[in-house]
Amino acid sequence: MLRLDALDVYDGEIHALKGVSLEVHRGEIVALLGNNGAGKTTTLRTISGLLAPRRGAIHLEDQAIAGMPAHEVVGLGIAHVPEGRRIFNRLTVRENLMMGAFLRKDAEVAGDLERVFTLFPRLQERITQVAGTLSGGEQQMLAIGRALMARPRLLLLDEPSMGLAPVLVEQIFETVADINRQGTTILLVEQNAAMALSIAGRGYVLETGAVVLSGTAATLGDDAEVRRAYLGE
Repeated sequence: MLRLDALDVYDGEIHALKGVSLEVHRGEIVALLGNNGAGKTTTLRTISGLLAPRRGAIHLEDQAIAGMPAHEVVGLGIAHVPEGRRIFNRLTVRENLMMGAFLRKDAEVAGDLERVFTLFPRLQERITQVAGTLSGGEQQMLAIGRALMARPRLLLLDEPSMGLAPVLVEQIFETVADINRQGTTILLVEQNAAMALSIAGRGYVLETGAVVLSGTAATLGDDAEVRRAYLGE
């Protein structure tokens, strides 16, 4: 579904991605692991059109999308849940969710809203509440729900567990796995490597902007260097 070929990306003067290549197949959850500054967020921002690569290519199925404006990328079926959630603090929960469907003209928006409420019942309870007053966990649910309202084929998730209590982390990851089972392909950036590998089928490890390791989740989980660097063993 998604293929990155030899991407070189600069963020200002910083050479943030150095020849990054990876693939995400339809129906997969693929984890992107690495320490802070490794280039994980830059990878997602480049896929979603917020950054343009200096060299290399990005293909969604057979369509080249590198450098395409972000709203056009959304229209092709890629939705991005950014690090830090980036919800609209002054809008209500419902208004935030409807912003996710801004580009849609079809008649199934109401049905997708109900799907979000089935995944995240707390959001239905808070539907008229101003989003900035939600808890951290509720804001993360809202950010994911807003992305789902675009009805993406591919969901980019950047650090969904950041700042959440352990019980909420488990809940979020269970929901992410459920979203995948319902047919959405997922590229997941996550510092909690153990949780990411528990739901992913494959993964890539980034270090200083380059892919240094890739394989199945089981293979990465058994790798001594991965266990030392990312699993605390």
